[in-house]
Amino acid sequence: MLRDITIGQYYPAPSVLHRLDPRTKLAGTMLYLLSLFMTDSVVGYAIATVFLVSSIKLSKVPFRFIVKGLKAIIILLVLSVSFNLFLTPGEPLFEFGFIRITIEGIKTAGFMAIRLIYLVIGSSLMTLTTTPNALTDGLEKSLGFMKRFGVPVHEIAMMMSIALRFIPILVEETDKIMKAQTARGADFESGGLVKKAKAMVPLLVPLFLSAFRRAADLAMAMEARCYHGGEGRTRMRPLRYGCLDKKAYIILIIYFTAMALTNLLPW
Repeated sequence: MLRDITIGQYYPAPSVLHRLDPRTKLAGTMLYLLSLFMTDSVVGYAIATVFLVSSIKLSKVPFRFIVKGLKAIIILLVLSVSFNLFLTPGEPLFEFGFIRITIEGIKTAGFMAIRLIYLVIGSSLMTLTTTPNALTDGLEKSLGFMKRFGVPVHEIAMMMSIALRFIPILVEETDKIMKAQTARGADFESGGLVKKAKAMVPLLVPLFLSAFRRAADLAMAMEARCYHGGEGRTRMRPLRYGCLDKKAYIILIIYFTAMALTNLLPW
């Protein structure tokens, strides 16, 4: 399951989405995630589905590679659906003792499941089609106006980029440690919840040590290269909007407007 985490990974491919400016992809991702919370209708989720499927097709990233990232949120997905299914008041559809399922609960649980799945896939799609360096530049450029208010935009963008880059590294390190501990007789699968939690202790200690070691190595490497923040730094490839980005923004505006209009529909 650890290897199935796709957020933070980059998948190189000669696609339209890969050629887009990172600011365009950031804006598109934010608008898409916002639109999922705006709508609460079947038509709205149908439009969101068409938009997401079209984006996946344009990205040329294998659908199986994107979907396998959902394995990491199965528990969260089951809990969210269960709470909404059994605890939402409304017209009862099925009752057995204290178990009570309502029509409104089924609708809310279904929408919650779709929303959570689309959130993960949409976020993963942005990182899969954008390199960490491009994502850092895009974040810094997009939030540049906040420098006037004393916000350290460059440092924030750098921290977010490093955090995203460390996700696949830590996942790989965790997998190596688990295999090494299993070879020494550790058991991470059998037993109850308490036993499994205790079995994670010999895994967490070396993982934290490895993470701190990597962070120290990264800090030393940045200092050796005379890194002192973003002031006065130039870029090898300055970000510039192209014709493709303008078309993407037009499509985003049309999509977001259509999603906003779905709230006016009676169903």
